[in-house]
Amino acid sequence: MSFSYLTIKQITDGLERKEFSCADIVEYYLNRIEANKDLNAFITLLPERALLEAKKVDQKIQSGQRLKKFEGVPISVKDIILTRGVKATGGSRILENYYAPYDASVVKFLKEEGVIILGKTNCDEFAMGASNENSAFGPVKNPWDKSRVPGGSSGGSAASVAADLCAFSVGTDTGGSIRQPAAFCGVTGLKPTYARVSRHGLMAMTSSLDQAGPFTRTAEEAAQILEVIARPDHYDATLSPQAAEPYSQRLNEPVKNLTIGLPKEYFGNGLDQEIKSAIQAAVKEFKKLGVKIKKVSLPHTAYSLAVYYVILPAEVSSNLARYDGIRYGSPSKAAKNLEEFYSLTRARGFGAEVKRRVMIGTFVLSAGYQDAYYKQALRVQKIIQQEYRQVFKQVDALITPTTPTPPFKLGEKLNDPLTMYLADIYTVSANIAGLCGLNIPCGLTKDKLPVG
Repeated sequence: MSFSYLTIKQITDGLERKEFSCADIVEYYLNRIEANKDLNAFITLLPERALLEAKKVDQKIQSGQRLKKFEGVPISVKDIILTRGVKATGGSRILENYYAPYDASVVKFLKEEGVIILGKTNCDEFAMGASNENSAFGPVKNPWDKSRVPGGSSGGSAASVAADLCAFSVGTDTGGSIRQPAAFCGVTGLKPTYARVSRHGLMAMTSSLDQAGPFTRTAEEAAQILEVIARPDHYDATLSPQAAEPYSQRLNEPVKNLTIGLPKEYFGNGLDQEIKSAIQAAVKEFKKLGVKIKKVSLPHTAYSLAVYYVILPAEVSSNLARYDGIRYGSPSKAAKNLEEFYSLTRARGFGAEVKRRVMIGTFVLSAGYQDAYYKQALRVQKIIQQEYRQVFKQVDALITPTTPTPPFKLGEKLNDPLTMYLADIYTVSANIAGLCGLNIPCGLTKDKLPVG
């Protein structure tokens, strides 16, 4: 039997029917990871642990016990999400020797349903990046074209699903870090609504925007995983008290009476023509299903990227203050006094992009500039949120491109941060507004690169 690109259901059904063992499927993925190690999708691998857990699942099957929802399903987890007893680097040199003392809530909930974690995936340092070139452990390559980026910051997670190195992965999204790499790697990526999924155990970058979510092969799988990870959690005070819906049960509901909006601001200059054509083809398919298409306008979303790059670095400068070599982080041994200790520890431990955002954040929060930048950004954020509320009185959902371009070449934008930041121009507004966002594959370019 071929294990190639099995769905979650095919894995769980196959285990229940004893068509293959859990050890077989785990060994298949471990062999795939070894054969594709040049992708650099993983920072830490857990082969012995995974095989031991697989044998326990096989023993359970042989004894006739019923399996849990995802029992025996091998997954990967972004290295920004804590997994008890496993190294958690956040893609940063400053945490190269840090081991997580507890499970993040999303990991805990998935473990309760029986997943087997194969390893921790590579990511941009502290989730800061759009190409996965900012990792202290080297860049991740796109499985569709190894000369191109997989997107970021959850590039390792996206690549691990696209290259069939696991059944699904869990990443984080602060401004597009699930949806953009999902688009670049041709997989499904879901950023849940803010406060829908617990942030407990996520390395905080921008606490008001961060959210965990899945990378999958299908939207159906994303719905099934969301049902598990969107559980109540008293460790996250910002979590919504509203119970999660049975999302997967609604997948077969007719779409005939839905109204989908096309915001004109997302289809102007700067959008690659092949991506635009792919979106237009998808819209035609929705029309055939009886969906009503309505043109709408979100004029203030043009300011989303500017707002994002004020709020984000402001929170980064605060959240990353803990990495000082005393509370967290590998300490400098060359320092002669306390001030030198702090500066040398952070200078050695942080990469260029992290330093850039910490400095910008410190600036926008400084006396004399906080009102002009940070507080003004919060005002515009409220306007953007109100604008979305008005639009969603007219439509049920929006269709937009996920990225303005197909995956770009490794190194192409690395030394031009402003151009790199534009890679998230279509995704940041969902985070600014606290909305959910789903990337779904939408065809290929003439160069056989994915479109989302």
